Amino acid sequence: MTKTYRPVIPSQLAADLNRAFASAEPHTVCRAIGQSLKDFNVSEISKKTGLQRTSIYRGFGDEQLPNFSTVLAVLTAMGLELKVAPRVGAETKRFREASVGY
Repeated sequence: MTKTYRPVIPSQLAADLNRAFASAEPHTVCRAIGQSLKDFNVSEISKKTGLQRTSIYRGFGDEQLPNFSTVLAVLTAMGLELKVAPRVGAETKRFREASVGY
């Protein structure tokens, strides 16, 4: 029996994962990626990333955290990219001190 996957809407997928990333909590982020993987053929993700399926399942379950290269590889295989942006309203002390001299 062949499993059917829901169509993935990239903008919705990105919005869901961005909410998880906003938590800044690694387990929350990995759980969200794991939930999103249910809409993908993990065998295909495995081929694209060069990772074993078991590693993908284990890394995005509740047991352990994957390494950063695994996160990047899986997000890329899902058709996403990771970007960095300043957190709104989150000036760091170092930044404030450096800008005082201007």
